[in-house]
Amino acid sequence: MNVSPNVLWDKCLALIRENLSEQQFNAWFKGIVFESFNEETKTVLLRVPSPFVYEYLEENYVDLLRKVLTRNFGQGINLSYRIVTDNENKKTQTIESDEPTDEALKPRQREGVNQAPTMLDASPVQQIDSQLNPHLTFNNYIEGNSNKLTRSIGLSISEHPQMTSFNPFFVFGPSGCGKTHLINAMGVETKRMYPEKRVLYISARLFEVQYTNAVLRNTINDFINFYQTIDVLIVDDVQEWEGKTGTQNTFFHIFNHLFRNGKRIILACDRPPVELKGMNERLITRFSSGLIAEMEKPNVQLCADILRRQIKHDGLNIPEDVVEFIASTANGSVRELQGVINSLMAYSVVYNCDIDMQLAQRIIKRSVKVNEEPLTIDEIIESVCQHYNVTTANVNSRSRKKEYVMARQVSIYLAQKYTKLSASRIGRMVGGRDHATVIYSCNQVEQRIKIDKKFSSEISSIENSFKMKN
Repeated sequence: MNVSPNVLWDKCLALIRENLSEQQFNAWFKGIVFESFNEETKTVLLRVPSPFVYEYLEENYVDLLRKVLTRNFGQGINLSYRIVTDNENKKTQTIESDEPTDEALKPRQREGVNQAPTMLDASPVQQIDSQLNPHLTFNNYIEGNSNKLTRSIGLSISEHPQMTSFNPFFVFGPSGCGKTHLINAMGVETKRMYPEKRVLYISARLFEVQYTNAVLRNTINDFINFYQTIDVLIVDDVQEWEGKTGTQNTFFHIFNHLFRNGKRIILACDRPPVELKGMNERLITRFSSGLIAEMEKPNVQLCADILRRQIKHDGLNIPEDVVEFIASTANGSVRELQGVINSLMAYSVVYNCDIDMQLAQRIIKRSVKVNEEPLTIDEIIESVCQHYNVTTANVNSRSRKKEYVMARQVSIYLAQKYTKLSASRIGRMVGGRDHATVIYSCNQVEQRIKIDKKFSSEISSIENSFKMKN
């Protein structure tokens, strides 16, 4: 090679600068160090300052990197990163790019790309792209009360996918509660333990697009045959199939084939099967035939734990009061937490400023829909009293009368769930109880909700009443 690799990299940087704003270039490319070029393996090695920068480059600029490397270094170039994981102890990690740099090669599919997996010549021994996100694993799936059961079940299924119990595994819950992370982690763990298994993660919307394309191209048999070769099929957001008769009927046949042959089926949805409208009854029956597990939005404590782990992973320095502020404001959404952290990181890098409460408040206003009138514990107690036909004085009293105890425990449980108050503070506001009483009351209510459908419906009714008032 007549021109040195360092000069070629400088040419790459010049091209990148032409295609980006000065702020973008300084934020994401100025800190990259060209380390080496291996002519035998045709591999470019770049050093990046943190795992966050690596992930951001792969998510947003890998196509640009691929093009400039191909133009200057030639076809067939591989890209690897050396990531600085600990500046103080000079620790690094080397990792290959998620995508090949050669444009002639088929790029790895990314979430949201309307492209079907290769279905021609599919066979049980042929490896496929699982479409899994390697960063969403059980190792970084933080456990809390809202996901403890589902995480435990998910891990057990991943370790023993051949078991016939809990099949299908149907997990449901509101947006942002961590469903996608869980089912993706199940796929990653299964693939780690059983690399020979054909594991596929796909969104319901992409499955529908593939089905429509197969119908138009008269390749529906190939489409069905491909999916019938999967060992572990993971489908996200199945509520997207409501009213889509053709898609439902096709998946019904795929489901039956996989189920009869002992293959694992994992489904995620924003509501339980019985609440799916416009869904074929026989498909709802199939969805309900295994294990149905509910996930709730993470509480403030779990949000704070998730934030602390992300902060440590990204090598950020965020004061504890800012962490607690973000956790208590992000409405229990893991996606909103991630968005806030990414925004804080970007602002800190671009403007070279510290992350403090003032910056966090600015970001929160732009990233999170904040409830201007949050529920108070008095409003919660009022709704509970109306439901049980008791008074606030009864709830706050020391009486052990059955209906008073029930109203008292439910009030404490809902206060813990819907306010940002500590357990000690809640106890003081409900008749001067202590921290242990609050924990006991919450556990009692949670356990009864799991086994008593009528009681669970009562709790939902109370929640709906004060949500309407708010």
